[in-house]
Amino acid sequence: MALLDKDRIFTNLYGYQPWNLKEAQARGAWDNTKALIERGREAIIDEMKASGLRGRGGAGFPTGMKWSFMPKQPPLDQNGNPKPSFLVINADESEPGSCKDREIMRHDPHLLFEGALVAGFAMGARAAYIYIRGEYIREAETLFAAREEAYAAGLLGKNACGSGYDFDVFVHRGAGAYICGEETAMIESLEGKKGQPRLKPPFPAGAGLYGCPTTVNNVESIAVAPTILRRGAAWFSSFGRENNKGTKLFQISGHVNRPCVVEEEMSIPFSELIERHCGGIRGGKDNLLAVIPGGSSVPLVPAAEIWDAPMDFDGLRAVGSGLGTAAVIVMDKSTDIVRAISRISYFYKHESCGQCTPCREGTGWMWRVMERLRTGDAQVEEIDMLQQVTKQVEGHTICALGDAAAWPIQGLIRHFRPELERRIAENVREAAE
Repeated sequence: MALLDKDRIFTNLYGYQPWNLKEAQARGAWDNTKALIERGREAIIDEMKASGLRGRGGAGFPTGMKWSFMPKQPPLDQNGNPKPSFLVINADESEPGSCKDREIMRHDPHLLFEGALVAGFAMGARAAYIYIRGEYIREAETLFAAREEAYAAGLLGKNACGSGYDFDVFVHRGAGAYICGEETAMIESLEGKKGQPRLKPPFPAGAGLYGCPTTVNNVESIAVAPTILRRGAAWFSSFGRENNKGTKLFQISGHVNRPCVVEEEMSIPFSELIERHCGGIRGGKDNLLAVIPGGSSVPLVPAAEIWDAPMDFDGLRAVGSGLGTAAVIVMDKSTDIVRAISRISYFYKHESCGQCTPCREGTGWMWRVMERLRTGDAQVEEIDMLQQVTKQVEGHTICALGDAAAWPIQGLIRHFRPELERRIAENVREAAE
C-alpha cells in the first residue's frame, strides 16, 4: 500500500511552496515546539525509541538509543566545570547516488532546525553543528537564511521557543571530502584538523567534538523527530515491517523513466517503488540488469533477486546488499557493469584519506586490477586474487571506507563472474588472432 499524502513528513520535498519561516509554519513546522520540550528529556527519548526510527544516514542504528548514550551528568573539565554536550548533524551527503538531504535543506530547512532543537534538548546539548557538504552552495545559502529567521523569531538562541532552554545552531561548510561523512572524521574537520577518522573508543558520546560528549546524526533522522513527537510513535511505527519502521526518502536514479526523490513507507517492494514513482524501468522490466540499492558503497543486486525485495534494512541484507542511504541506482542491460564498478573503485581510491595501510594501498590496487578486468587484460586467477584482497581490506580499517571500497567489487564477482571471464577469454582470442 502506498504512503498517503496525509502521512508524509516532508510536505514541501519538491519546493512547490517557499522554504521561509512563515510558509514552514503554515505547513506545521515550529507548531508549539515549547510543548514538545516541556515533555522532558526522558519522555522524548522514550518516544523516539518506541517509534522504531533507525538512523537514515546508512548504518541504521536505532536513533532513540543513540540519543540515550549521552551522559546524564556531563564529565568535568580540568578545572572542575561540566563540559558542554553537542549535536553534530551530518549534512555531508557525499555518497554517490545520494541526494535526499539536499532536498530537505533546500525546501524545508525549518524542519531540520526544529529537529535540532528538540534532539539537542533531549540529549542535553548546548549547540548543534550542521556540517554541510562543500559543493552544496545553494543549500548552504538557504540554511544560513533560515537560521537567521529562526533566531530573529526567538525559536533558536537564548530561551529557544520560550522554553527556558538556550540552544545555538551553527552551519559549517566542509570542503567536499567524502571521508568527512564518517562521524569522527567530521568531528576532526569541525575542529579545524585534517578529516581523518579517529580510533574508537572513545566513542563520540564519551569524547567527541572538542573532547565533549557528542552525538552525530543524519539530516533526515533529525528532521523527522518533531513530526514523530507530534503524531506519536504508534503512528510512525505503523509503517514498514518489524525492525524497519517509518517513512523513508528514496532517491532513484539511473535507467528509469522518471528519476526522483520520493517519501515512501519502509519495506515497499522494489517493483512497486519503481512502477509507481518512476514510471518503470527504461525499456521495460526485462531490460533490468542490476541495481545498487543503497548508494555506491553497497553491493549490487541482479534483476531477478531485487524485483520483489522489500526496500528496508533486513530485506536488502537478505539479498546480500544493504539499504544504506536508500540511493537506488538502476542499471539496464545497456550498462557496462564492469566499467561501472571500476569507476566506483576509482572513486574510493581517490577519496581514501590514506590513514590505514589496507585502504591506502588496497583501494588503488583494486582499481588497477578492475581496470584490467574491464579490458580483459588479465588472467582468470586474478579474479580470485581480487576477491581475496577485498577480504583483506574489508574490516581491517579504522572506518568503513575500506568496506565501502570492497563491497561493490565483491558484489560484481559474486553475480557477474561469467562476464569477467568472458572478457578475459575474448582478449586472449583476439591476441591469438
